[in-house]
Amino acid sequence: MIDCMYRHYCARLLFGLLILLNGALQAAEIQVAVDRNPVGLNESFQITFTASDDPDGNPDFAPLQENFEILSQQRSSNSSWVNGKSSRSEQWIVRAMAKQAGELFIPPIAFGADSSKPLKLVVNENTATPQGNDDIFLEVTATPEQPYVQSQVLYTLKLFRKVQITQASLSEPEIKDALVEKLGEDSTYATQIKGVDYWVTERKYAIFPQQSGVFTIAPLILNAEFIGNQRQPRFNGFFNRPDTESRRLASKAITLNVQAVPASFKSPNWLSAESVKLSETWSDAGLQTQVGEPLTRTLTLSAKGATVGQLPELLGKTAIDGIKTYPDQPVLKEDKQSEGLTALREEKIAFIPSRPGEYSLPALDIAWFNTKTQKMETAHLPSVKLRASASAEDTQASAPPATTTAMQEPQNSQVSASPISVTSSSDTRFWQAVSATLALAWLLTLAVLYGRPSSREATASPNTKVLPVTALEKTLKRACWENNSQAAKQALLQWGKAEFGAESLGAIAAHCTEALREEVLGLNRLLYSGQHQDWQGQALWQAFSAKPTVTGGDRKSADGLEPLFKI
Repeated sequence: MIDCMYRHYCARLLFGLLILLNGALQAAEIQVAVDRNPVGLNESFQITFTASDDPDGNPDFAPLQENFEILSQQRSSNSSWVNGKSSRSEQWIVRAMAKQAGELFIPPIAFGADSSKPLKLVVNENTATPQGNDDIFLEVTATPEQPYVQSQVLYTLKLFRKVQITQASLSEPEIKDALVEKLGEDSTYATQIKGVDYWVTERKYAIFPQQSGVFTIAPLILNAEFIGNQRQPRFNGFFNRPDTESRRLASKAITLNVQAVPASFKSPNWLSAESVKLSETWSDAGLQTQVGEPLTRTLTLSAKGATVGQLPELLGKTAIDGIKTYPDQPVLKEDKQSEGLTALREEKIAFIPSRPGEYSLPALDIAWFNTKTQKMETAHLPSVKLRASASAEDTQASAPPATTTAMQEPQNSQVSASPISVTSSSDTRFWQAVSATLALAWLLTLAVLYGRPSSREATASPNTKVLPVTALEKTLKRACWENNSQAAKQALLQWGKAEFGAESLGAIAAHCTEALREEVLGLNRLLYSGQHQDWQGQALWQAFSAKPTVTGGDRKSADGLEPLFKI
């Protein structure tokens, strides 16, 4: 009885744990984001909650009301079908306004049992001051105003208006010896200044001064046409059209005092940023490979508040004895968000060892200057050790040759098992003659069999040196990994002569499988066009190593139509 109750209790406990585990695995992940950060006091902004799966319930936005005023709510859904996979997302957009300045947190919002994560939001005091009772005015700010050379300066333009603009044009910021990048899309929101409601259009730029010294950002010029508040519409032809006013506005000029590279920064490559991240991945997590096989390393450097031109090269040029290196072209990207510019540099390099052993790669250090803390820091990757083992071909080649003991033993056993009784000297001479005759006939047979040329050797030209298949494969593999089109062509021609007696790449392609045939013909076209320097050989080697030639019924489809008359 007690044992039965105990089992029942354990079963219920296990069932409850499974329910909790299943709920944890199926919990919907809810992302939260704002349209800009920081925001001004009395400025409206948008909070977007995005769920990739259906959350457990409807959101409860009551915790927002402690520090924010909720102006409006909106819900939308989006479905897509990409590469045979369907995806669906739900969005809740809340338009809000902060009740106080400072560092505020958007609290976690419960969606039933699911919940979003908190998000920090900076709310600044509203410093905009209209001149008189202006219906439209400009405000510009630059942060920081004393940057270091090549450091990011966020330049923000705000257009305030309480009238409807029908047409407008705005000049771009100009500064000598500086890079200027527009960040993201313009944002529009509402704000209050001294109890007056305004609509605000905000635009941001990232400016990177390239020299130290004092520079001035010239005023921006706005030409706008807008509808006046006190004008009555007039009858004009067939349509009523209100009168419009034209106005030209100019922002204030901003002066930047650009500082030189600090004397404490000793690295030859100056890199200033808000944050830097350095990471690496390997094609084999165990850092092991075989002789002749590539091991690929991918290095990624990202810097917030920098351009791709500031990111240094990552791959060292120090040669490693016993390893050949084949770097790929670097991938450069820039992400332009409203918070600033983020630069990314990705480099790949293939390490191909030429002999077995252990190899050490040095540590990688990238020195950079933190513009937030005003201190020098270092992004670091520790040294790594690669291990290369002998390839299968090298292992077979180094194995000792098989002895002929197995061939000799049957002969010895046969002699000992069947002794010949000698009766006379004449009989002995007779059997010796028979044995000699049989031995001579056996040697002649071997000479005929091994002296006859094989089909491979018969088709090859007398001056062609036919390499062993393993050596040819090794040569072709190396040529493909080195993207050496001419070496790959020569290896294919030798292979084709040995296998089919083919004298050209086109003739070789007729005997290959479809995948290899396309690669061989593509190589032939590339060599003919003279653009062989851009050839990538990995696909050819993959097709060759999978199944190089067609067999049986596949041969007909590879060679085309059969002849009309068979001889």
